[in-house]
Amino acid sequence: MNIRKLLSYVRQAADDYGLIEENDSIAVGISGGKDSLTLLYALKKLQRFYPRHYELTAVTIHPGFERLHLEPVKAFCEELQVPYEIIPTQIADIVFQEKNTKNPCSLCAKLRKGAFGEAAKKHGCNKIAYAHHRDDFIETMLLSLFFEGRFHSFSPKTILERSGLTLIRPLIYVSEAEVIGFMRKYQLPAVTNPCPADGHTKRQYVKELLAKLNQDNPGIKNRMFTAILSASFEDWPQIIRQRPT
Repeated sequence: MNIRKLLSYVRQAADDYGLIEENDSIAVGISGGKDSLTLLYALKKLQRFYPRHYELTAVTIHPGFERLHLEPVKAFCEELQVPYEIIPTQIADIVFQEKNTKNPCSLCAKLRKGAFGEAAKKHGCNKIAYAHHRDDFIETMLLSLFFEGRFHSFSPKTILERSGLTLIRPLIYVSEAEVIGFMRKYQLPAVTNPCPADGHTKRQYVKELLAKLNQDNPGIKNRMFTAILSASFEDWPQIIRQRPT
C-alpha cells in the first residue's frame, strides 16, 4: 500500500464519521508498533491538505518494560516534526507482580487509557487517536459475540464523558495486511512488543481463527466488516457522507 491509498482511507474515515474538526488538537497514542506509527504518519501527511486545520502530539505510555527501547520512535517523530512525549509508568509491575491477574490485558489497557487521557489533557488536546485497523474491528466483534453474547464492535468515534475527550479511530478502513505492507514499503521503525502476554490472549486466539476462516472461505473478513458497518450500533456516529460502492 502506498501513501496515496493510505491517505484516501484515512480521509474517507474522517469525512464519513466527522473524526477531524476545525482546530482540533489530537494526541496520537504511540505504542511503537506498526499500527500506531502508520497512523501518526498518515495524520501528519494528511495535515498538509485536509480542509480542517488540526494539530498533532504523539504520546507513549511506557509501561515499564526494560526491553522497550523507543529511540527509533523518538527519531521518527522528530523527522515528522511532531512533538513527542514518553510517559514513564509502573504499569508492568502493577499488572504482572502486584496484581498478578489472570487477565492482564484488561487491567493494563485500563491503566494505559487513564494515563494517556491525562497526558492528552496536559497537552491541551481535545481528541485522542487510537490505531485500531479494520481487522481489529472484526476481531473485537468476534470477541464480543463469543464471550459477551452480543454483536458489537468499538466505534470509530466516541465521546469520553468522564474526561471530556473524544476518541477517534482513523484506520477503520485499513486492513492489517495493508498496514504491514505500508510499514515495509516506507521502512517505519516499529519496535518489538516486550509484553510477556503478547501472543497469548483471547484476541490472538480470535486473530488466528479469523485467518483460518478467511483461508477456508475467501472474502469472509470483508463480509464480516460489511456486517459491522451495516449494523447501526447505537453508540456509533451516523455516516456523514455516503461511502462509495
